[in-house]
Amino acid sequence: MQRKTLILGGLAAVLVLGGLGWAFAPRPAEVEVAHAAWGRFERTIEEDGKTRVVDRYVVGAPLSGRLLRPALREGDEVQAGQVLLRLAPVLPALLDARTVAEQGERLQAAEAGVRRAAAGVSGARVGVEQARLAFLRSESLARQGFVSPTQLDNERLALAAAQQAQAGAEAAAQVARHERETARAALAAVRSPAAAGSAGFEVRAPVAGRVLRLAQSSEAVVALGTPLVELGDTRRLEVVAELLTSDALQAAPGAPVRIERWGGPQPLQGVVQRVEPGGFTKVSALGVEEQRTKVVVALLGDAGQWAALGDGYRVAVSVVVQAQERALMVPVSAVFPRPGGAPGEVAVFRLADGHARLVPVRLGGRNGSAAWVREGLAEGETVIVYPGSGLADGARVRPRQV
Repeated sequence: MQRKTLILGGLAAVLVLGGLGWAFAPRPAEVEVAHAAWGRFERTIEEDGKTRVVDRYVVGAPLSGRLLRPALREGDEVQAGQVLLRLAPVLPALLDARTVAEQGERLQAAEAGVRRAAAGVSGARVGVEQARLAFLRSESLARQGFVSPTQLDNERLALAAAQQAQAGAEAAAQVARHERETARAALAAVRSPAAAGSAGFEVRAPVAGRVLRLAQSSEAVVALGTPLVELGDTRRLEVVAELLTSDALQAAPGAPVRIERWGGPQPLQGVVQRVEPGGFTKVSALGVEEQRTKVVVALLGDAGQWAALGDGYRVAVSVVVQAQERALMVPVSAVFPRPGGAPGEVAVFRLADGHARLVPVRLGGRNGSAAWVREGLAEGETVIVYPGSGLADGARVRPRQV
């Protein structure tokens, strides 16, 4: 009887110890996993921006006089040479010798402006030819496999930006010639007020475009140089974004840009045209002082794509500072500083046979969602996402069931 009791007691003890061992035995930790896969990698700088007319022209009063009530309104279409406003001569002021001298100086300045605009057109043509030759050279090298597609795209965008700069220089030359003719007419009017006639002096549009702002909507006496009408061609728009100075250093001229959240179905394409050299201080929404600078983006493509946009509209700008067509990527949350490694060294946990294996990797770049892995992983390998601080090399893990 005692022997049977001892045997049963021993079996019960073994069962209890086995149950306790099973209950307190370490179990595999549940982890989230992802797979390394090929795809296009992009690193962008995102910021809000505003549209603005590329060439804005403020038409001022070419002489002192009485402005007749204008018939124009904001948004009206005007053609080059169209009469915008009329100034009735105020004889005592027009006959003043000082006014005659001032108009003579304005004519000389206008003639100098024509010469300067002509030089600008010549320089823009040289820039277009230089960009065209660079693009043709890169295109030839790309067919032989010596130039990457990204560099070829950058050369193509640089050529498009140079062509737009030439168009702007030619428009500026047209405006300079118009200002010279206006100055000549104003000088003739002040020298011979009777020749102006009772209809008054006609102020004409230097370029075709739309009326952006009408400074004076009723009849009034205006002085020489008073701004009267602001004109611009809304088909020629650019985007201005205020970037942090540290980000602006990466947004080199020629970098591709996507214009998003502008109201259209598809993003617009653009290119960084220039980064202004002067910075300024701006207080963020959190009250932090930031150093920013303006980055000007030229829109590419058919102007009909952004026909609904106007001057001063808000858009979202994504400047592509790094791009790789075929890159092995993993979620950026899978990458962490390598324990015990040098500064800048990173690693991931790879899932192999139910264990977490620490694998050092070398990155080509990272953005907000993905990391481009140059070395250390192969396509299809499973990595652990959001690894906990307690996870160690060799620990038993299992994928979490979704």
